[in-house]
Amino acid sequence: MFLGKVVGNAWATRKEESITGYRLLVVQPLDHRFMPYGNIKIVNDHIGAGLGNLVVVVEGSPARSTLDGAIDASVVGIVDNVEIDLDQYNMEKKGRKRGD
Repeated sequence: MFLGKVVGNAWATRKEESITGYRLLVVQPLDHRFMPYGNIKIVNDHIGAGLGNLVVVVEGSPARSTLDGAIDASVVGIVDNVEIDLDQYNMEKKGRKRGD
């Protein structure tokens, strides 16, 4: 599962029959500071995300369970707000716990 930003749409005039009728979005994965991280991904969207939305994407078998089709990644949520305690994140990243 990852957080990403919808940066575009993808259209396919010919595609696997099992995914006909589903929208395809271009999503840029984001890191913990909401900066682009890694390569863009083409993902299935059946909940109505749009350009510029912050989304939660699942990959692999969880994505395939969202519908019966040849899907590797799927939007499962449109994010309204995210709160990250960067001090806590940085301590955990260094292997320390708060209060150490």
